[in-house]
Amino acid sequence: MQIKELGHVVLYVTNLERSVHFYRDILGFTAIAVQPGVAAFSSGRTHYELLLIEIGGTPVAKQTPQPGLYHIGFKVGDTDEELRLVIRDLNKNNISIIGATDHGVTHSLYIEDPDGNELELYVDVSDIWKSDPGAIMMPPRALHL
Repeated sequence: MQIKELGHVVLYVTNLERSVHFYRDILGFTAIAVQPGVAAFSSGRTHYELLLIEIGGTPVAKQTPQPGLYHIGFKVGDTDEELRLVIRDLNKNNISIIGATDHGVTHSLYIEDPDGNELELYVDVSDIWKSDPGAIMMPPRALHL
């Protein structure tokens, strides 16, 4: 067996309406199906990339680090200018940026969704990893835009 690509992510959410607003209206995912208790989103690359399932309750504070999902990365472009536009949109929507890192091959912002799931919004700034896969292990540095 060989995995060909990461197909999709499924998240349990406490409030579907709030999460649909966040992923569709703030992050710009295209909602392809929204039904009671479930919503699917796609960028058009595959049948869906993100599925939200409402479970109710209240978000639980994460204790870090712990085993399990750390974050989900979403590519938002290829240039720092595109990342600056993301910062503008996040600020306009009162979304706190909890981190900003220069990974060498990517420049990344970190935020949390309404349920506290950490998301990385990144731009590819180098494709050196294609010829040198070890480049992805460059020590992270503070991001200055």
